[in-house]
Amino acid sequence: MSKTAIILFNLGGPDRPEAIKPFRINLFSDPAIIRAPIFIRFWLARLIAASSARSAAENYALMGGKSPLLAWTDKQACALEQALGGDYECFIAMRYWHPRADEVAQAVKSYNPDRILLLPLYPQFSTTTTGSSLQEWREAAARAGLAKPTTTLCCWFDDPAFAATIASYVDEAVQQAKAQAPGAPVRILYSAHGLPESIVQAGDPYQAQVQGTVAAVQARLKQPETDHLICYQSRATPQKWLSPSTIEALEDAGRARLAVVVVPIAFISDHIETLVELDIENRHLAEQAGVAAYIRARVPNDDPAFIKALAGIVQKAPVSGLARGGGACGAHKACPWEAACRQS
Repeated sequence: MSKTAIILFNLGGPDRPEAIKPFRINLFSDPAIIRAPIFIRFWLARLIAASSARSAAENYALMGGKSPLLAWTDKQACALEQALGGDYECFIAMRYWHPRADEVAQAVKSYNPDRILLLPLYPQFSTTTTGSSLQEWREAAARAGLAKPTTTLCCWFDDPAFAATIASYVDEAVQQAKAQAPGAPVRILYSAHGLPESIVQAGDPYQAQVQGTVAAVQARLKQPETDHLICYQSRATPQKWLSPSTIEALEDAGRARLAVVVVPIAFISDHIETLVELDIENRHLAEQAGVAAYIRARVPNDDPAFIKALAGIVQKAPVSGLARGGGACGAHKACPWEAACRQS
């Protein structure tokens, strides 16, 4: 019987209040995030972590002092194993907190699979997320002496089943907005995690793939003509970031007295960016700005429809190499982002 190990990659998050500072230092020490020489990056990571330490602690306190991301990823892993059957086993590798790639590589080596499938839980590829996680995994696998046929699902931003799942959440939220503010025009705000413009200008495909996800979702809405806008949240450095920001989009909607549906288009699990930034901070800003209604659409978490979509992505993957979107593309010849993925 052939065995497949699926490695699920995600950002990670502190599992207790004492882990908040080291988690954030790990995050801002990543050369994919802060693109500066190591001695400058070392200093900047500690400066950024220290400058916002109080607000970070307060925000995590709103979630019980820890991130729920690992718990949701555990549920997704268990559900995916059940959907795929006994020939598959899921392992979780978090980028900036435990379980980290080195310990996971050792666990996979002990499992001794016939093949390995790398499945980042970031729908859109970015060198700062998928790329960084894959790079750390490859280094960890090499240190562990783990050499098995490996498939990398580098991006699945426009997978049809995934897009249909998100579209169902958007339709649901639009109806809620209409019920809460009868007669008010509705605008859908697709809120993605932000990125410095310089990273995109250097060839990162993230913005283009966010646009691709939104196009795939819009095409599947019951009312695809509904007004919509892509915006970006979670700015963390003084650089110029992708725009408009989600805050700017909310202020604009408030001036127009619109009802808004905020869709976390780059997130598949609830964590600090959805539960605190969108549900508390941005909701308050929206109320102050005068929006007619503020509805935040669901994220997949362990929704069976999303798990079924992930299972479909897995089952269509080739034995080794790269795969993207709704199907395998073999040598990836037609993919404009091949170089970014292979270099990650």
